[in-house]
Amino acid sequence: MLVHSRKSRRAVWAVFFALFLPLFALPLLVVLAASFATNWSSALPSGFTTGHYTAATRGESLQALTTSLVTALTASVLALVVGTWAALAGHALGKRGKRLLDALFMLPVAVPSVVTGLAILVAFSRPPVLLNGTRWIVILAHAVLVTAFAHQSVSAAVVRLDPAYEQAAASLGARPLYVLWRVRLPLLLPSLTAAAGLCFALSMGELSATVMLYPPDWTPLPVQIYAATDRGALFTGSALAVVLMTATVLVLFAVSRMRTRASYR
Repeated sequence: MLVHSRKSRRAVWAVFFALFLPLFALPLLVVLAASFATNWSSALPSGFTTGHYTAATRGESLQALTTSLVTALTASVLALVVGTWAALAGHALGKRGKRLLDALFMLPVAVPSVVTGLAILVAFSRPPVLLNGTRWIVILAHAVLVTAFAHQSVSAAVVRLDPAYEQAAASLGARPLYVLWRVRLPLLLPSLTAAAGLCFALSMGELSATVMLYPPDWTPLPVQIYAATDRGALFTGSALAVVLMTATVLVLFAVSRMRTRASYR
């Protein structure tokens, strides 16, 4: 911490908690309390039941969670592959090529996600590539939306790579593909895992574009949370939200462990 005096540190911590608790922690705690509540009295939920979690972990809700996990994992892998390729290509093309690729990959997130969803819906609702009404249009939309973050994360890591490792491998007769697979990608592994975690978390919570695209047999959990709260089932929606947060945090924790191991390789 850049603040050295004890009073200044206390003031910084006081400001931090004054902003963190009401803006971030308190709303999440209210959602957690509502997921166990039976009614809403005054400003806070009251009563206690675990029945909402019974409904949130069975039937359509469990299928929606599985759908979100499969969608997020698939979209994250696609985004990581495309984003890494673009980051490496942009670095090889120089400043102008890198700027062009940065602009292209940032375009989907520079506009509202509902606009991106509409664009994908229009583009893939007719042959030769007809994806409308299938799960693949949802996965594609998520991949398009999160690829920009994978590209930016990996691109920043590529710039920081020490070229001495690649030069040493090339001087020993290693071919470019071997250098890429055994030198560059292992050095980028911590950034790749961080980008994968970010893409997964963003995909798990994506709603705006998903609402426009999802077919009835491929309903992600955020859509079900929105539907539950829209029809007044606030406590059930809160339980679904807690399940979504828990699943996301568990996967991010696993990715964080992988990143820690990759950092010490």
